Amino acid sequence: MTHVPVLELQQLSHVYVNEKGASLAVEKIELSVSRGEFISLVGPSGCGKTTVLSLLAGLFLPTKGQVLLNGKRVTHPTSKVGYMLQQDYLFPWRTIRDNAAIGLEISGRKTEKALEDVDRLLTELGLPGSGHRYPYELSGGMRQRVALARTLATEPEVLLLDEPFSALDLHIKLQLEDLVFQTLKRLGKTAVLVTHDLAEAAAMSDRVIVLGRNPGHIRCELEMPEDIRLATPMVARKLPGFQDIFERLWAELDAVDDEGGGTGG
Repeated sequence: MTHVPVLELQQLSHVYVNEKGASLAVEKIELSVSRGEFISLVGPSGCGKTTVLSLLAGLFLPTKGQVLLNGKRVTHPTSKVGYMLQQDYLFPWRTIRDNAAIGLEISGRKTEKALEDVDRLLTELGLPGSGHRYPYELSGGMRQRVALARTLATEPEVLLLDEPFSALDLHIKLQLEDLVFQTLKRLGKTAVLVTHDLAEAAAMSDRVIVLGRNPGHIRCELEMPEDIRLATPMVARKLPGFQDIFERLWAELDAVDDEGGGTGG
């Protein structure tokens, strides 16, 4: 049985041009992501992690190569791809419910039924009865739950997660990792996470892609053992073999740093 990848990056290269000249951010990246798979991109600053996410989101076109979503070329942002950032970007004057429904509003799908689904989503994400409250009433972790609800409300097939937990306290961060992991698995979503946290990448992912820099390229990928893949992130961290995976990732990043060089886009 053949699986058509949900996401494909084919010979992806991107050049940024500014007044100082041209800078090759990523070069010849080849990657395919299966339906329901959770992958992480890790690497030093300047290796093009966020560039890759932006290209996956269709925010701009690659200089060379292409991004495919379900076999079709991505040329612009689409509701099939949700994007969750480190900042929650909630509108302070809108209620939690209205913040979570903003994608539906923009796409003309804000019906009573859709709003009921938003309320259900908020409840599932640990915010029951919070729809009438405002962002200033919530903690950082709660606000990120609203941002996740907003991302999921439009029913994207793929979620792009750009360091969504990095601004949070460790305790809240670990709780949210579990929540996001379990929610995406239950909904059968495909996800690409960019993170600087190697333990987070190993605990949440089916595969971890290590990027090198100058220009950004895939250095190697590690497939997580089945017991780690199937466990929630909190449990995965305690499994035998987890430390070994972490140390292998650390060694790969050390090797990238030893190769030296400046930073890219």
